[in-house]
Amino acid sequence: MLLQRSWALLLALLGCASGAAIPSNDGFPSPSTQQQLSIAKDAGGLLPNVPLPTKLGPGSKTTFQLIAFNELFEVAFFDSLLQNITQGVEGYKIKAHKEKITKIVTTVRAQEEQHAIAADAALKTAGEFSPPACQYQFPTTDLAGAIRLAETFTAIVLGALQGANVVFARENQTVPIQLISSVIGQEGEQNGFYRHLIRQVPSESPFLTAVPAAFAFSALQLFVVPGSCPFPLSDIDLPVLPALAVNGGPVAVIEPKDQRLSFSADLTGAKDCEKHVGADGAKLWLTYTTGQQKPISVSIDNVKWSGKQISFDADFPFEKNVMVGFSHAALTSARDFKTVDDIVCATVAAPAIIQVENSSDCKKLADDI
Repeated sequence: MLLQRSWALLLALLGCASGAAIPSNDGFPSPSTQQQLSIAKDAGGLLPNVPLPTKLGPGSKTTFQLIAFNELFEVAFFDSLLQNITQGVEGYKIKAHKEKITKIVTTVRAQEEQHAIAADAALKTAGEFSPPACQYQFPTTDLAGAIRLAETFTAIVLGALQGANVVFARENQTVPIQLISSVIGQEGEQNGFYRHLIRQVPSESPFLTAVPAAFAFSALQLFVVPGSCPFPLSDIDLPVLPALAVNGGPVAVIEPKDQRLSFSADLTGAKDCEKHVGADGAKLWLTYTTGQQKPISVSIDNVKWSGKQISFDADFPFEKNVMVGFSHAALTSARDFKTVDDIVCATVAAPAIIQVENSSDCKKLADDI
């Protein structure tokens, strides 16, 4: 019952959102030479023209496929946001600065198109499968909610791209390391602006939170219309993990203090879940990742089951670990992990996204729009 209530609001929001697709008026995702130049002018820069690898290792291939999958989603999101703003959709009507906001979103959309085109080129140069676009859905009904969502998924992207560079380094792919490092900086510029709009300190923390590729891929499924991808998701060698809700939804925005959080998940179909179903949770832990610290595992309690649906509570140890900004959590069957990537093999459900407020007194631009 708790899990059903947890997702009721989210499903209602998604039900209000129509399926969104990538833009096609500028030739994306396969623009002509002239269309490429037009996109570049909107984006503020040309595509890279350095030689790309003609062969990718298995990790590098999967990494580029995840990047391409994500960038197509981001293009669709910012195109949908741009259309809502320019068409004056209720909730997205801007009282002031409309031209400025329109220009910014147009620029970001074009930059995400460039990122997607670059990832597609890297895969095709190496003769690998490049995922085409799906249909997308966004659980936002106004501009403020859209900006907060953009800040959240950009934080996840910034965490996942850290791991991308690790994979490229292991497989001796030096050119992608430089390209992805430039994208990390660019996405960071974006997120500082989004954080300013929602009245948060623009620079979130000294070391941004790492995100395993499997967690990022699983989180992206929230925005994909089920069954809409023109390829099997298994073509990308990453698992889709059971979703883990926190405080009744996929994202919890909380105050900076020690507190108790509530979690829930549907483990139907989850790997090796049978041995946990109906148990008291003594062999399960809630594992947090924040900044560049080692994963933090805490005990769970108040465990309740309804079939294969689990709900439980866990401590959020903010003070000891200074968990400002973006953290994520996983329900795990082990603890004492050395690295964030070690969590994936022991994950039962993930990721739960947690955003700890770090408010700024700077005037929020959204107050005037």
